[in-house]
Amino acid sequence: MHATKRALLIACGLVAAAMLPLSANADNAAWPTKPIRLLVGFPGGSTPDIAARTIAEPLAKALGQPVVVDNKAGASGNIAADQVAKANDDHTLGIVINGNLTSSKMLYPKLPYDPVKDFTYLSLIATAPLVLVAQNNLPSGTAFFDEGRKAGDKWNYGSVGIGSVGHLGMELLKTRVPGFKPEHVPYQGNPQVITAMLGDQVQMGLIPPGVAMPQIKAGKLKAIGLTGGRSALVPEIPPLSDAGVKDFNLEVWVALLGPANLSKVAQARISRELEAIMKNPDVRRKLFEQGWQAVGTSPDGMRTRVNEEAAIMTKIISARGIKLQ
Repeated sequence: MHATKRALLIACGLVAAAMLPLSANADNAAWPTKPIRLLVGFPGGSTPDIAARTIAEPLAKALGQPVVVDNKAGASGNIAADQVAKANDDHTLGIVINGNLTSSKMLYPKLPYDPVKDFTYLSLIATAPLVLVAQNNLPSGTAFFDEGRKAGDKWNYGSVGIGSVGHLGMELLKTRVPGFKPEHVPYQGNPQVITAMLGDQVQMGLIPPGVAMPQIKAGKLKAIGLTGGRSALVPEIPPLSDAGVKDFNLEVWVALLGPANLSKVAQARISRELEAIMKNPDVRRKLFEQGWQAVGTSPDGMRTRVNEEAAIMTKIISARGIKLQ
């Protein structure tokens, strides 16, 4: 009898051990069951699009299903974000930028989605500092801001539109440099901002380094400094703190999210696969070459970053009375 019980216990233990990997495999097999749609709220060739396509291929390989990048440009990425929020097929994800989660609610009174309640946060994908770029005939360092104070509102700066990171960042910069009062001129994209600087229409702009560096290296424009500290992306450019600007750590970033109803199985699978992808040297190299610093975060880490930046942006939008026209 004793031997029989012992045999039964051993058998049960073997069955239980065998079921563990089968359970994990069953979860993997349960999702995804069809191609993943990865919505991007900006056109092909834009920096969010490039980041999306960089992770799409390794993600497809890991999941065993195609990951189809679908560009739905418009309203500063809010059209695509809204489609992600309203998706209910468990196979729709989205790539978003800062503004979709940190400032859109303040700027769009009738925003059709709630950045806090309508999404499952998955991970930050990549970040980049901004470069304060200026016309080449202007001085560098603290002398740049000294001359800017003297110019008052006769100086202009360009951005990719009201509420963009470049716009809100410059308004934040003005609070960090008393007496610095350049006026805002919106454009359709950063290439147009650079053209406006070269054409003497605006004096400066906060621009991602991947877009700004060709003109800086050619000697046609000047880098005044980076938001935040030094960056491996552009080690030759000093931080704006060297020019006397303190507490100015703004970055641009792209993040991956899904709708609020994304299944727990999908969330767990994506988090597991994405963690490995963001550590992949080839992926990190490709993002770096495109002007991005690969990061990868937990969902909680992403939420913390969003909450911190939303508080800053809400304050600056309110203080400066920024409204969409």
